[in-house]
Amino acid sequence: MTSSYKFSVFWFILLNLCAIGECKQRNVLLIIADDAGFETDVYNNTAIRTPHLHALARRSVVFRNAFTSVSSCSPSRSTILTGLPQHQNGMYGLHQGTHHFNSFDGVQSLPLLLGQSGVRTGIIGKKHVGPGPVYPFDFAYTEENGSVLQVGRNITRIKLLVRRFLWEQQEVDQPFFLYVAFHDPHRCGHSQPQYGAFCEKFGNGESGMGRIPDWTPQHYTPEQVKVPYFIPDTPAARADLAAQYTTISRLDQGIGLVLKELREAGFENDTLVIYSSDNGIPFPNGRTNLYWSGTAEPLLISSPEHPQRWGQESHAYVSLLDITPTVLDWFSIPYPSYSIMGADPVRLTGRSLLPALAAEPPWDTVFGSQSLHEVTMYYPMRSVHQGPYRLVHNLNFKMPFPIDQDFYISPTFQDLLNRTQAGQPTAWFKTLRGYYYRDRWELYDTRADPAETQNLASDPAHGPLLESLRTRLLKWQWATADPWVCGPDAVLEAKLTPQCRPLFNGL
Repeated sequence: MTSSYKFSVFWFILLNLCAIGECKQRNVLLIIADDAGFETDVYNNTAIRTPHLHALARRSVVFRNAFTSVSSCSPSRSTILTGLPQHQNGMYGLHQGTHHFNSFDGVQSLPLLLGQSGVRTGIIGKKHVGPGPVYPFDFAYTEENGSVLQVGRNITRIKLLVRRFLWEQQEVDQPFFLYVAFHDPHRCGHSQPQYGAFCEKFGNGESGMGRIPDWTPQHYTPEQVKVPYFIPDTPAARADLAAQYTTISRLDQGIGLVLKELREAGFENDTLVIYSSDNGIPFPNGRTNLYWSGTAEPLLISSPEHPQRWGQESHAYVSLLDITPTVLDWFSIPYPSYSIMGADPVRLTGRSLLPALAAEPPWDTVFGSQSLHEVTMYYPMRSVHQGPYRLVHNLNFKMPFPIDQDFYISPTFQDLLNRTQAGQPTAWFKTLRGYYYRDRWELYDTRADPAETQNLASDPAHGPLLESLRTRLLKWQWATADPWVCGPDAVLEAKLTPQCRPLFNGL
């Protein structure tokens, strides 16, 4: 009996139970921002106004310790939509252009499983994953069939597409999964510099910028912004952040429009709403890093069935790898038994977050896995964050950490480069050399050292802790079929014993 046949039988039974009143139709709205962080008053940033995220938070559990497992766009989106880390699903780096990374053909993604189970699926905005057969959607308006600026930043266009999807939903007797993937507040100074560093001018009504009817731009001065600890406090960086804030105002207003469409279509009380972002913000020490500043994410989950925790905070450690099991759990769909390329059966290492919407769980561990961003940026890293301690394994530690194209030309990084070259103070908590060249093992006590500047890996007093975390990380790597599990000082021979064969390379 095939997996698709089992799912069809399961859903046929479930629909018949619903027909006699024994269950209630459930839906999911997943909203993902692009390179957004904690620039919202929901997370105590009083410098910026985000009233629509604030309103959503009042109906949500606000997670304070949510993390992406990979700080790169396509890989992160693949983990959101598969529940598998990038090294397991195959999306090692960016999907578009010369990078051309794809998930493995045999991966059974969330939209694939939902579609097989009778759930209508839709995506509006930035898709950035492939191949198409692995990530099928019934309703799709993305960069693959239109302009990413229009479907990802034009909030009026996004509103109308959401309206169309929900209007069509009235004609079918199916639950739905709608994924709205905003392109805001991603940088665009490298691709559309005429619109500003963050496309903050796009649609603002000025000459040549076009006009987005539903957007009322919010402007900020460099003096108003709140500079995170990991960004240089310089005039250039403050101006950069002010532009980012304006773009976030468009994101926030767009979220308000999407939620209004959901409400007016009559689905608010049947729909699980999830809001998060894909990776860290595109500033120094942010995106492409496995530090807190590159992996910590906003996460709001609003369940109409769990009003008792609305407006409350959760301090449980959760991961974007948990989104797929959460959505499957919401629809009561089991994860299938299958293999990728004939290996051991795939299993999800994430968990459903629905229990955290009823009571605070004791979860305290998340994992990270990064291999590339752009195709030229090979710098594999693995990490485990347990309680206050974060361990990062830099496999290519003898190489300089690579820099991505859009970040390189950003005003903040150019200013950092120029100040460093001129021997001037950088107002940054690191040096460029220290940023480029890293130790193989980095161990931080984030409670005593939240900026993660004091590496404890070589401290004998922390030896037992280091070994314990290394063991925990290796166990997760083996469980998720990580091809890098033996690196950098051994070769993986999966069909032999022992599987890690030493290279005697001095590492």
